[in-house]
Amino acid sequence: MQWTSRGAVLALLILLATPAAALADGGPVAPVQGGAIGVPGSQAGYGAFAAGGATVVKRLGVNDVPTGAQLRVAGHYGIPGVDYSGGMTGLSANGRTLILAGMPPSNHTPRVTPLVVVNAPRLTVRSRITLPGWSTVDAISPNGRWLYLIHYRQANISEYEVLGYDLLHHRMLPKPIVDPADRGEAMIGFPVTRVMSAGSRWAYTLYVRPSGKPFVHALDTVAHRAVCIDLPAMSSLNPSNGHLQLTAGGALLHVDVDGATRAAIATRSLRMLKQPAVPSHAAPAPTPARPAGHRSATRSAGGVPWGLLAGLLAVLAVLAATMVRRARPGRGATSPTSTV
Repeated sequence: MQWTSRGAVLALLILLATPAAALADGGPVAPVQGGAIGVPGSQAGYGAFAAGGATVVKRLGVNDVPTGAQLRVAGHYGIPGVDYSGGMTGLSANGRTLILAGMPPSNHTPRVTPLVVVNAPRLTVRSRITLPGWSTVDAISPNGRWLYLIHYRQANISEYEVLGYDLLHHRMLPKPIVDPADRGEAMIGFPVTRVMSAGSRWAYTLYVRPSGKPFVHALDTVAHRAVCIDLPAMSSLNPSNGHLQLTAGGALLHVDVDGATRAAIATRSLRMLKQPAVPSHAAPAPTPARPAGHRSATRSAGGVPWGLLAGLLAVLAVLAATMVRRARPGRGATSPTSTV
């Protein structure tokens, strides 16, 4: 089984054990071991591999063949995963910073989130960070200064917030990052796929709700802002047939399902355009849904029963509606500790 299949299945197991109100921007998607992440336009990539009680980070060349350069880190870490199609994050677009995220325990909610900041070119540990509570890595800015996290505010992960962390000064932004037009609506869903803008400033992630319409979460990793764009209903959308692609030089973001464009978003205004469904091959100059350099062996989810998953998620959503109060932005997480 390819790493994408293992990662998707593991993430789904975590997903099905998680209250539905937590299933919005970011996760929880497990870190990936054995995959390859790279910088656009570069032949070099990196992968994290289990090695007993440690993790070995390897520099990879053409066809993801190890070059011999590697770093051994005590503990179990992986490249942060961001969607159920096998997408990863954590490597800055300038190629200088690589983030490793601790593998979550399988039998309880994490009390802390360990991260390792790696100097990618030299394959040396720059710093170690311990965040209180459970967070997942959502994105990193192009210059590697800003790290974006999904922090689950309670042990049962019924509340979450999107946080920004300054890797230069080792401190959290004072306020969570929210859509300024947010009307206090609960965002319930799971990440299907992601595409990055040219230069990796914007992270566009497609989410499916267990009930209701899907949406795209647009995160500006430089200016610390986010926008949610609601989409038309797409009952057949799942990680095996949903894709995002930037077209017209990045001016349009197409949401493709089963080979047809179901929605288009103007990236300048971040508003959905009105247009009928058209075959995705008719889109001008499509950009691959996976950012260039972010490599994976396959996009397959290994035969995961997405229809059954959607039904289970719908049940979770109904239960959550009666048991969990609506998640709202709050104060930032407690200051993390870090060592250099």
